[in-house]
Amino acid sequence: MEFETVIGLEVHAQLSTNTKIFCNCSTAFGSDPNKNTCPVCLGLPGALPVLNKSAVDKAILMGLALDCDIQHESIWDRKNYFYADLPKGYQITQFAKPICLGGHIDIQVGDQSKRINVTRIHMEEDAGKSIHDRGDANYSHVDLNRAGIPLCEIVSEPEMRSAEEAGAYLTNLRSIVRYTEACDGNMEEGSFRCDANVSIRPVGREKFGTKVEIKNLNSIKFVEKAINYEVERQRAMITSGKEISQETRLFNSDKGVTESMRSKEDAHDYRYFSDPDLVPLVIDQAWIDSCKKLLPELPKQKTARFIEQYQIPEYDAEVLTSDKNLSQYYEEAVKVHNNPKKISNWIMSELLRRLNEHDVNIEDCAIKPLHFAELIALIDDNTISGRIAKTVFEEMFKTGDAPEKIIQEKNLAQVTDTGAIEKTIDEIIAANPGQHEQYKAGKDKLFGFFVGQVMKATQGKANPQIVNDLLKKKL
Repeated sequence: MEFETVIGLEVHAQLSTNTKIFCNCSTAFGSDPNKNTCPVCLGLPGALPVLNKSAVDKAILMGLALDCDIQHESIWDRKNYFYADLPKGYQITQFAKPICLGGHIDIQVGDQSKRINVTRIHMEEDAGKSIHDRGDANYSHVDLNRAGIPLCEIVSEPEMRSAEEAGAYLTNLRSIVRYTEACDGNMEEGSFRCDANVSIRPVGREKFGTKVEIKNLNSIKFVEKAINYEVERQRAMITSGKEISQETRLFNSDKGVTESMRSKEDAHDYRYFSDPDLVPLVIDQAWIDSCKKLLPELPKQKTARFIEQYQIPEYDAEVLTSDKNLSQYYEEAVKVHNNPKKISNWIMSELLRRLNEHDVNIEDCAIKPLHFAELIALIDDNTISGRIAKTVFEEMFKTGDAPEKIIQEKNLAQVTDTGAIEKTIDEIIAANPGQHEQYKAGKDKLFGFFVGQVMKATQGKANPQIVNDLLKKKL
């Protein structure tokens, strides 16, 4: 039997505010456990919530970036459940009337483009964090610094049909929210994390299969691995005559498997009701319009502009605009030296490779856009060869020094003295009479051998064009 995979994603994006959603506690990551807390986010008796307007601004901005309809009135609800890291015994969220409805994200997988619709975006407060890896299996620890940090939950329609589509959706969504600066998108710190709802059904059947929720996935790679494992697990169960249970599972990244966590709750299990301490959130058109003015040029728009303005291929433009800081780096470099395609090539082939190898973000790169552009300019004016440029680049990546300084200190300037190059060529030919005779007899491929010998003798500093011209005459 052939099966079709059905995937819907719920993404929790922490809003980049300085303080929590209903109190004045700091949202700073990495503080000592339970330091950023107060009676409100600890849920102490008599403490009342006060809404943070900045969180609403960022939620509106996120909704606008995803082409959602911003609702003029939304309601705060209490979602009741009991975990050690939920101080009040309920979570303030939006259930019946969320802040945003509709919207979409466009994805590309291979040659296929697809639009994934967004069901809703609702605001809520984050829970605290339970810690189970402190070395004693009999105890768990609770850090409530995260409790009360503002979240947007972005809920997709169940329209993704593969782990690759889910990965593309998350990649694009993460890029968009980072462009708006509504969320920093840091999956390692948990400020952008995902729950995946996965089911399978026989091809051609309209009715959905029983879905399983995979909770708290904190990397796009893990999302894809968890979905692929879960699809195979469900397929094996159904084909062996077993039923899928509606449940919540966790992904064990060490083993590469999903593991049962608890039976899946339905909406009635949470006993939602309107929060009596918070009035409805009313957003007029003037508020929405003020947020529209803050909306930046988004990745899709910037990609189109890069293609037109810099005359670079679509693939280059998509890579360069996938990250806001990377696109800024590129544009700053092009302003210094107007060779857009060559700068693009070097960023994608050399700079991104090095950043990935050393796990460094572009904003923390030692090479500044000015120096990067200067390096390309030195190649273009024949001060250094492309081969020497890679040596200079490696040193720049380590030290952050300007390319001219490195070239001068290491004596790497390109040799353009035809007399010196001609002397080296004569020596190479004299040292390789057999190869010279074979070349004259018609073995043209030996030309590359002589070029290599000359470049080796000059430590790669001889101007390649001059070497080629002189060799053709001499040979």
